[in-house]
Amino acid sequence: QEQLVESGGGLVQAGGSLRLSCAASGLTFSLYAMGWFRQAPGKEREFVATIDWSGAFTDYANSVKGRFTISRDNAKNTVYLQMNSLKPEDTAVYSCAAVKRFQNSKNVQGYDYWGQGTQVTVSS
Repeated sequence: QEQLVESGGGLVQAGGSLRLSCAASGLTFSLYAMGWFRQAPGKEREFVATIDWSGAFTDYANSVKGRFTISRDNAKNTVYLQMNSLKPEDTAVYSCAAVKRFQNSKNVQGYDYWGQGTQVTVSS
């Protein structure tokens, strides 16, 4: 059974850093592009970052570009999101997702599997 499990969320002050991890099981990880998405209270889920199957190609939302870095370790079936210079507006539930294609994707509707999410709260 395919499963994605996020970890690493928490409470941090503005300007701080967090590193999220997403461990995949039950799927051939290297066949999947991966993405991170977030949803704040009262808002729709939005794209944050995506990475292709090899880790060579990434893309980011404009709001996080230069502050967040997505990476993956196919040997560990894990994708990461390093978040630096955090802002209160980054507060949300962060979820990872997998789509069975080699290229990365910003399209939230196109993903096949989703994790439960991890809460990130940034205090001012």
